[in-house]
Amino acid sequence: MPRIAVVDKDLCKPKECYRECFRFCPLVKNKVMAIEINEELQRPMIKENLCVGCGICIKKCPFSAITIVNLPEELERECVHQYGANGFRLYRLPPPRKGHVLGLIGPNGTGKTTILRILAGDLVPNLGNIELRPTKDDVVRFFAGTELQSYFRALYSGRLRVVHKIQYVDVIPKYIKGAVKDLLAKVDERGLWKDLAKELDLVDVIDREVSALCGGELQRLAIIAACSREADVYIFDEPASYLDVMQRLKVSKVIRSLSQEGKAVVVAEHDLAILDYVSDKVCIMYGKPGAYGIASQPYGVRVGINIYLDGYIPGENVRFREEPIRFRLRPRPRESLSGNELFSWPSFKVEVGGVFELTVNQGVVHEGEVIGILGPNGIGKTTFVRSLLERISKEGKSEIKLSYKPQYLTPEGDEVVYDYLSRNLGGVLSSSWFKSEICQPFMLEHLFDRKLSSLSGGELQRVSIACALAREADIYLLDEPSAYLDVEQRLIMAKLVRKIVDERKAAAFVVEHDVVVMDAVADSIMVFSGRPGVYGIASSPTDLRSGFNVFLREVDVTFRRDLHSGRVRINKPDSYLHRKQKSIGEYYYIPEREEAEEKEGR
Repeated sequence: MPRIAVVDKDLCKPKECYRECFRFCPLVKNKVMAIEINEELQRPMIKENLCVGCGICIKKCPFSAITIVNLPEELERECVHQYGANGFRLYRLPPPRKGHVLGLIGPNGTGKTTILRILAGDLVPNLGNIELRPTKDDVVRFFAGTELQSYFRALYSGRLRVVHKIQYVDVIPKYIKGAVKDLLAKVDERGLWKDLAKELDLVDVIDREVSALCGGELQRLAIIAACSREADVYIFDEPASYLDVMQRLKVSKVIRSLSQEGKAVVVAEHDLAILDYVSDKVCIMYGKPGAYGIASQPYGVRVGINIYLDGYIPGENVRFREEPIRFRLRPRPRESLSGNELFSWPSFKVEVGGVFELTVNQGVVHEGEVIGILGPNGIGKTTFVRSLLERISKEGKSEIKLSYKPQYLTPEGDEVVYDYLSRNLGGVLSSSWFKSEICQPFMLEHLFDRKLSSLSGGELQRVSIACALAREADIYLLDEPSAYLDVEQRLIMAKLVRKIVDERKAAAFVVEHDVVVMDAVADSIMVFSGRPGVYGIASSPTDLRSGFNVFLREVDVTFRRDLHSGRVRINKPDSYLHRKQKSIGEYYYIPEREEAEEKEGR
């Protein structure tokens, strides 16, 4: 059985430890050098062919930097890429197909971006050979007898053109200067950039400099630039990041249109509803984040996402999650909460900088209630949350304790995660409740010794959410808590919010763009409408079904429920169910009994 040993370079701190991995290894004590210290890097090197997998080095490492995993023997022949000695390994690749959108679903750190870079030709896989780097011809021979052989042969010979939309669009201004319209005109090979700019609401900023764009505008710029180029394969790495619900749906329609033109499309995305809507096939990524990742065979989109939520792949007899993820089939009626009012607010208006005005209708929040806040970017959602904070403070309601997670956590100085949490949480940090309910699900322990300034967006988000939810409070205000998180982390967050609100008889306001997360966490909805950047109107809280119906009617989208997992799914625009639900005014979904009858009747 092959054994892989991974040493996390970010966590390993040889200057701050006593080389416990080397000193306590039983093989080293018996003069078998299964672990050696690299003199140049001053970092341990674990020889996998000698390691017996006892796990002592894992337990003794003070920074949890070592991972040792036993894998099935047949996987050893399917290693596609390895990042250096004791580095991350990727097993298998999914095959892109013309006229299809292939979706990738899985946790962060399991190799999705690596797959996209390999398929784009940006990274030539080393096939697990870190000493003698294989040639492109070796890669073609490695995939002999599969669809990928002809793919890589065409890619490396220049007969296959690939366009790759990168994951981190915020780095674009560092490398590209000039006005938006000049950039798009320069890359436009299909004569589409003006139509796409109009379709994705980028017309208002085409005269701006690229450096002046926000995250959502940079994301749409990158997508338009990719779709404007002529290619055989289009690759999109997390195209929904920074975008609101309406923008995500518009981007999904643009991406789907590429496959309808006969192009091969590959998309990695964490928003389940968007991935479901845009994809024809889905590949599941599983493994141990940061150590290894395995790509499953392609499945139909409904079956593939349900397999991922179940945590078990029947075709490979692999279980990668102990418990399946399930969603509630019916939201809790808002009337059941009407007896325990926690806080109410009258109608009011807020002006921001003299250029934006938000009108808020009166409302009330009850104990045990989660109010979801839904609407486009720039419509006043964050302004409303901050206004509530100020209103509660000004009214002298000192008995109401608040906990606020801002949209962006900006790290300052060289403070490490443990010190930041200790400063904000005090004794809660050492409690067994914090360790079991928050620390373990969000995998925070291995971040404790890291500086806040060195964390990725997802790691920083997990720290911020943990800090907000661990506080004792009556009202929790969470601004876009799912941003940067992978699917599993988003659903863990939603489940934790619901549990804390119920147990503490508290309430929560959650600003969110992921409709699957919103459906899973919210009891009520506040729909924000208006003109982004000019004026916004916040509705009174209403039940989930009514709120979603109002919102979805505006964007002309209908939802249905998957009867296996309970998750919401977006109906295709030309489907029978979409037309049926529009005709009866049920945009959110038809209740499961009626939906089952509809299916039986067809």
